[in-house]
Amino acid sequence: MNSLQLFMPCAAGVEEFLADEVHHLTGLTGHDLMTGRGGVVVNASWREAMRLNLHSRLAQRVLVQLSHTPYRSEADLYEAASNVAWEIWFTPKQTFKIEITAQHSPLKSLNFAALKIKDAVADRFRAKRGERPSVETTWPDVRIYAHLTREHVTLYIDTSGEPLFKRGWRTDKGDAPLKETLAAAMIAASGWDATTPLYDPCCGSGTIPIEAAQIACGIAAGSQRRFGFEKLMPFQAHVWQGLKDEARAMEHAPTAPVFGSDVAHRMVDFAQRNAERAGVARALQLRGGDALQRMPPSEVPGVMLLNPPYGERIAAAGVAGRGRESFQPGQLAAARAGREAAQTDDGSDFFLRLSAHWKKNFAGWSAWMLTPDLKLPGRMRLKESRRVPMWNGPIECRLFRFDMVAGSTRRDTGEST
Repeated sequence: MNSLQLFMPCAAGVEEFLADEVHHLTGLTGHDLMTGRGGVVVNASWREAMRLNLHSRLAQRVLVQLSHTPYRSEADLYEAASNVAWEIWFTPKQTFKIEITAQHSPLKSLNFAALKIKDAVADRFRAKRGERPSVETTWPDVRIYAHLTREHVTLYIDTSGEPLFKRGWRTDKGDAPLKETLAAAMIAASGWDATTPLYDPCCGSGTIPIEAAQIACGIAAGSQRRFGFEKLMPFQAHVWQGLKDEARAMEHAPTAPVFGSDVAHRMVDFAQRNAERAGVARALQLRGGDALQRMPPSEVPGVMLLNPPYGERIAAAGVAGRGRESFQPGQLAAARAGREAAQTDDGSDFFLRLSAHWKKNFAGWSAWMLTPDLKLPGRMRLKESRRVPMWNGPIECRLFRFDMVAGSTRRDTGEST
């Protein structure tokens, strides 16, 4: 278990940031840390696999690669899975589940492909141990992942269990909350180093500021949760306890102030309770308030980081108290589809008013906004200084950086793409 090949999937656009994070956590470089499409490949030990689960803020999972073979039919998948020594990873008393993904696979049915892999795993246990484990599709003890390309099948065993974005502290949340891993990716892309103030003026249930506050306090991302590797046979409780003790010893007082606000006081209450569970209630200042009226929370300029509101959360644009019933038929569905509701209740453009407010009151701050609207800078009459491609699930977005300086809000023409 001292030489494993790990694959750590992440959202598209986050691969380089994840590679930097893994290097920071492990010191690995070169052939031991390679960036690929949709994740990074890491050559590391079992102990490092546990440590990466505990600390990674950007990875979706930590998978151990067990097989990579060519295939042409479902029979080849059965053979590939039959040749993996599953019995050194779990016992027939435990339940398992097959998860399968594919890119350009010639097979007609992924369900049938998953069934053949399941049969191979069960049949190998029967041959080696005299009994076969049961399948559990909802809460399995063990998750096995198979990825099919046009010519190859790769088999993995999952060490994470629940996806890593499930930190364990976010119980209270609003509609369509931002995943913690994406919030962490936004922070990484912004270059925020936990030495200057960070402020989210549309914080919702607090995902971005809570992630930032944990970073400022040195709190491990997975310190509040359990992991799949705790049910695998290589697991040693004393080694894991040592890693948790090491992480706890690294916690400290916040190195930078973090702020969040939202016009919906219910969401601020949610954020406060989430912050308490995340262990950062004292490191994070949360307030109610309209994004078009809130003044800088710090005399020292810092970083604003936000996922702009739309739909029901356009209340942050000066529509406090506006409820679900005030939307016309189809508006709520459009909002949930990701289309920006750009007008406030008085008919003015929210984003144009927001940029004017920032230019007037937030000189010296940098503002980073994640949006699927590629024309947002033009609508705000601001020229972005950076744009970072980033995916929010299936939605292609850009993380725009705007540097706030006093003066005109007119934007230069000739936007780059």
